[in-house]
Amino acid sequence: MKFKESSIVDSDTGFLQIGAQNLNQLDGRAHMLIHKTNYRVIYGDTDNMGQAYYGNYLKWFEIGRNELFRSLGLAYKSVEAQGIFLPVAEVFCKYAVPAKYDDLLMIETSLDLRVKGAIKFDYRIWREDGETLLAHGYTKHACLNHEGKVVRPPPFIKEVIEQNRP
Repeated sequence: MKFKESSIVDSDTGFLQIGAQNLNQLDGRAHMLIHKTNYRVIYGDTDNMGQAYYGNYLKWFEIGRNELFRSLGLAYKSVEAQGIFLPVAEVFCKYAVPAKYDDLLMIETSLDLRVKGAIKFDYRIWREDGETLLAHGYTKHACLNHEGKVVRPPPFIKEVIEQNRP
């Protein structure tokens, strides 16, 4: 089963909307762009109990946000080539059920379009079945220029997000 698809999730109900031809015609409620990607838990991700080490969830968050940006045609490498860096300024992760060795995970990542002065990604990590939520959380990213000064998200990032906004 492949999880690489872009779709939207209704921010009021949390239900995934897939296959809408015109995203602006859905119902006028706020929607968020989301991206799904998969990852298999390797032996090196686990502790001696066979459960994923808690710090790896942050690595999986990073995989999710990289793949979401890449799906928008905005690879991190290209952002940095334009002199903008996106360090994590805040992180939250709520663990529900442990991932185990050889589990196939679905990493669901969305952009919180309500945040204006930074970039916020929301995450949900599921087992392959799409029914067992393992963890959820978010990261907020500051935008730094090449001098290390905090700046607002630059126009080229805002334009890509706006072009892909449901």
